[in-house]
Amino acid sequence: MAIRTQWIIEHPCGHSITHDLSDRPADRRAGFARWLAERDCSDCWKAARDADSQSKAQWLATRRAEEQQAASEWAERFDMPPLEGPERTLDWGERSRHQLMTAAHTALAVEGTLNQEGWAELEEKARGIDRAGWWIDQRDADPIDLPELLDAAGATDRGTENPFH
Repeated sequence: MAIRTQWIIEHPCGHSITHDLSDRPADRRAGFARWLAERDCSDCWKAARDADSQSKAQWLATRRAEEQQAASEWAERFDMPPLEGPERTLDWGERSRHQLMTAAHTALAVEGTLNQEGWAELEEKARGIDRAGWWIDQRDADPIDLPELLDAAGATDRGTENPFH
């Protein structure tokens, strides 16, 4: 007697589907059928995945818009110059600058020993870096390293910067 290859599966989503399990070894078909019975059918699974993907994309777009607004407000409040570079990098650079500068302020001035005068000097150096690519490149830097990074950036000749950033 041949072991069956067609299994009618009642999925939790309410759909009843006949699955052809002939491509599975005979001794694994029943277990796979049980596994299928614990999951939504393919169409419902794909619809849920697509909806989830869209909701993640919407969440990310909302998050980026909020971050961008905060970065723009911060730049205006602290008189930071607009960044330069390719159009597609400007917003990213502005968000990166905001995140690094606020993290550095917390690490160096709030929790550290940098006084108000020292922070004002650091802000002034940061105003001199108007290339979006530089801020993007520093996005993963330790905030405590910002003074050294700004000094290094100020020491480079602006005309010989890497053209690929």
